[in-house]
Amino acid sequence: MTSPQVDKEAVPEEGYERGLGSRQVQMIAIGGAIGVGLFLGAGANIAKAGPSLIVMYALAGVIIFFIMRALGELLLYRPVSGSFAEYSREFLGPFFGYFTGWTYWLMWVVTGMAELTAAAIYINYWFPVIPQWVSALVFLVVLFAANLISVKLFGEIEFWFSMVKVTAIIGMIVIGLGVLTLGFSQAGDTAAVSNLWAFDGFFPKGIGSSLMTLQGVMFAYLAVELVGVTAGESENPEKTLPKAINTLPWRIALFYVGALTVILCVVKWTEFSDGVSPFVKAFAVIGIPAGAGIVNFVVLTAALSSCNSGMYSTGRMLRNLADNSEAPRLFKRLSSRKTPALGIATSVVFMGIGVVLNYVVPEKAFGYVTSIATAAGIWTWLMILVSHVLYRRKVVAGRLPSSSFPAPGGSVCSYIAIVFLLFVTALIAIDADARICLYVMAGWAAALGVGWFLLKRRNPGVAERREPDLQKVL
Repeated sequence: MTSPQVDKEAVPEEGYERGLGSRQVQMIAIGGAIGVGLFLGAGANIAKAGPSLIVMYALAGVIIFFIMRALGELLLYRPVSGSFAEYSREFLGPFFGYFTGWTYWLMWVVTGMAELTAAAIYINYWFPVIPQWVSALVFLVVLFAANLISVKLFGEIEFWFSMVKVTAIIGMIVIGLGVLTLGFSQAGDTAAVSNLWAFDGFFPKGIGSSLMTLQGVMFAYLAVELVGVTAGESENPEKTLPKAINTLPWRIALFYVGALTVILCVVKWTEFSDGVSPFVKAFAVIGIPAGAGIVNFVVLTAALSSCNSGMYSTGRMLRNLADNSEAPRLFKRLSSRKTPALGIATSVVFMGIGVVLNYVVPEKAFGYVTSIATAAGIWTWLMILVSHVLYRRKVVAGRLPSSSFPAPGGSVCSYIAIVFLLFVTALIAIDADARICLYVMAGWAAALGVGWFLLKRRNPGVAERREPDLQKVL
């Protein structure tokens, strides 16, 4: 049976300004794969797993690619802003769209808290007398103002933030390779590829300890799915989205696996600890005085970039929820500059809780919020994968049009990724420090359940399945 075809040009506009060009979407995709999880969180994970962390990043990277190809197929079937919630709503039912939208909003709010915390830590590198909460508050206000102006400004800021991150990582790799091959710098005598196995082997603390780092590794990959949120504001989603997704493997190979491999060859894994950026440490060991300061600036931009993205995505997700009567109708409004200003402002208020955490428990703030963000991110990824599996079934049955960007292997890779994410969830459950996020998520699920019950009582139609508006179906 031939699948019905959709007139892509007839997909309804959502009122946003299509102000994100190919250059910006590409850099948002690249920047989404390089965040504070790599620049700051990797230090603690190296201390836990040693050089084997490289394998964990590679393994998780493969799964992330599976997730993104599944998302890519859905995006080219129906490119909409707030995509994850929309696909959950279409293929699993209204409750799952509601739950996924609000959970993705939570993920970015707590990720914003983590990034503000990291940014404040980086400022302490230069100005140790400034309290963490003061730096976090200043950054929160500045980024909020930028997000209110226009999507073009958001895209331009993300472009340059990402450019700084990419340039720095490539520079780190080049300098590291120079140290290894030419032997210059203070690290020349101790830098060697053998550092990957010379200190108690490649898995110095056992495979179990290495696997336990997967939860932190997955946090490092949060935001790769941000490309899906940009679909409603991309100038040409049919062209830019597949290109952004298909470049993901080399980005992971270069920025994560490549950079960590070089760093762990230059610096012994035993010299890393929690709260210390591997990049800052590497430059300090190499002996470039200004290098550590430069890298600290780079990782500061990485944190601010992610927080900037969080403000962008939360505002769009709240508007999507409001469009489906699952959030207050006020969030549907766009400002004169076509930004969901009220949704952004509300999210920023909640991100401000991160400022409070930096005041109350500055030494634990980062760990608390990253574990919660990871749990919320895993739910989002699971919904993308399950939606993809159900979409593929309908395509095979001839009930939906096929996408112009099909995932390789159909649903097989999605099933593999689902099993992997459930395994990571089990690892979180047996980790005493990270387990708190599951308790938080259980409370969050209960709160959303109560909210859904109240929504249905006030508006029974909210629970009814509605066909997606594909407009002309030939």
